[in-house]
Amino acid sequence: MSETHAQTVAYVRDTMVPQQPPPLGEKGAVKWLRENLFSGPLNIALTLLGLGILYLVFHTVWPFLAHSVWNANSIAECRQIVTASYGPDASGACFALIKHRWNQFIFGFYPSDLYWRPILAFGALFMALAPLLFSDSRKARWIVMAVATFLTFVFSQMLGADLGVLLAIAVLMLAWALLIELRPERAIIATLIYPFLAVWLLWGGSLWSPVVAMAGFVIGFLVWKALSRYGMLAFAAGVVAAAIWWLVLDKHVAAALAQVMPLRLRPVSSDQFGGFVLSITIGVSGIAMSLPLGVVLALARRSDLPLVKTLAVMFIEFIRGVPLITLLFVASLLLNYFLPPGTNFDIILRVIIMVTLFSAAYMAEVIRGGLAALPKGQYEAADALGLDYWKAQRLIVLPQALKISIPGIVSTFIGMLKDTTLVVFVGLFDPLKAMADTIRASFEWKGAYWEPYIFVGSIFFLLCFGMSRYSMYLERRLKRDHR
Repeated sequence: MSETHAQTVAYVRDTMVPQQPPPLGEKGAVKWLRENLFSGPLNIALTLLGLGILYLVFHTVWPFLAHSVWNANSIAECRQIVTASYGPDASGACFALIKHRWNQFIFGFYPSDLYWRPILAFGALFMALAPLLFSDSRKARWIVMAVATFLTFVFSQMLGADLGVLLAIAVLMLAWALLIELRPERAIIATLIYPFLAVWLLWGGSLWSPVVAMAGFVIGFLVWKALSRYGMLAFAAGVVAAAIWWLVLDKHVAAALAQVMPLRLRPVSSDQFGGFVLSITIGVSGIAMSLPLGVVLALARRSDLPLVKTLAVMFIEFIRGVPLITLLFVASLLLNYFLPPGTNFDIILRVIIMVTLFSAAYMAEVIRGGLAALPKGQYEAADALGLDYWKAQRLIVLPQALKISIPGIVSTFIGMLKDTTLVVFVGLFDPLKAMADTIRASFEWKGAYWEPYIFVGSIFFLLCFGMSRYSMYLERRLKRDHR
């Protein structure tokens, strides 16, 4: 046995330390400030620098906002009110411009007696998304549906919708909410029908045109299901059947049904679109179509088939290497040269196609990153279960890859929504530039500069901030592996 004992080892204590008073407790604001803003010399210097910058910004911007005028009939009257109230050297925002022309920023040149149609289309958008985005939270789903129904009805009533329209809006929204709660599996069918309903509400015309267009998808799906045992040949047959329906039979069937039962809304041409109605229409359409197209491109780029992979790489790299403005000019000017004479291809539809293709190329790379982040064992597990390629992707691979890719996907969505302002270069009236210039061109508001940008920027911020917050909520909900 060793002869070493506690009394002969220097690092072994043989006496008790006297009791000491407890350390000073810190909590609340003082603790947060000391830990986050004043934890060291560098943090102290950066905090003081940031406070100085905030002071300069506040000192510059606050008088402009504090002296704002909301009741005036011209920019000259605004300036007279600011001078009379705050002195000859004072400056102030003339938000009376927004009060007088807010409808143009929101609706563009859409007929004022039909404002209820875009309001109903965008209110119904939340009803269509509620069973998809809030399927796990009944409380959040109820809040979204209640707010969408209430605001759609109130705004339609405030903007002059007649009693029959208001009753139809109330019945539609309430029936949709009941369908979502009582028959959630059928509510998905209503969500799939929504794009055709929105097109009819926004552009008007015969109801049978979107109904017959929707029938093409149904025919393609039925052909694919009937021939499903043939794999990709069944899918190709479904695409061909739908294309034949749209190219050959679509217009004739719609015209025949319109003669039997003429259900029409007053048509609105695309040159009457503008403001946020135009931006949200393009943005929502691009978001809805670019995500599935991006998934297909990402899978194609990782394919083992050389031809499929090469075509996907060529498409993605070409689109990513060309500015969006160039594609918009192609949609506006060059596309008509490749179409048969007399073809009328709507300019908004052309822009939506180009924006979708542009966003899908970036979306494909974001999703490819999520696919590459999955460990190889996930693919081997799918093979061990005996799943074919498509079942493995649908049940195992893509759910995990999309969860990883949520931040990148939402960033792409936000960027695409803001890029809708570039349609000004093809003659469409976006809310940021074209609509602001049009309003400032009038004599009474000539000279106003910052006010339109503040108003439009605030609405874009709310839209983008809402998407960002939902992505954070979705990430928390799906973070099951870290609980």
